[in-house]
Amino acid sequence: MKNYFLCNDKLMAKYWLQEMIQVFVKMYQYHVQEDKVEEFLDIQEKAGAIYGRYVDFHSIYLNSKTDKTKWIEISRYKDEDDYKKSLKMINEQKEIQSLFKAFQSVLLSQKSEISEEDFLEIQVPSSLQNDPFYY
Repeated sequence: MKNYFLCNDKLMAKYWLQEMIQVFVKMYQYHVQEDKVEEFLDIQEKAGAIYGRYVDFHSIYLNSKTDKTKWIEISRYKDEDDYKKSLKMINEQKEIQSLFKAFQSVLLSQKSEISEEDFLEIQVPSSLQNDPFYY
């Protein structure tokens, strides 16, 4: 697995950490009514179009194999500042507000909580991927 490398040289390790690309990631988990999946995906497509006017991002949606109502949404942004600046403008849009209400209506009523978490995706520079000391 090429995610870690060993380095005794502190300067090299510092350089490597500075050169890493960090992508801001939002992860959401929620439960969608099984008979509302098509409506849910339509809402996400419309919301994505609005987000796309203000910020460069990419989202994927994962549906649990064991619980068909459970969904995870992972959205990647260039950086957290870019995300926060654009979110203010996005939330001012009346259409996004009505889409959020529609989104809430497709959630499973007994599991209507939306969990949200922030992450940093660490991407190793491509120049290090061929380094023999990069494992």
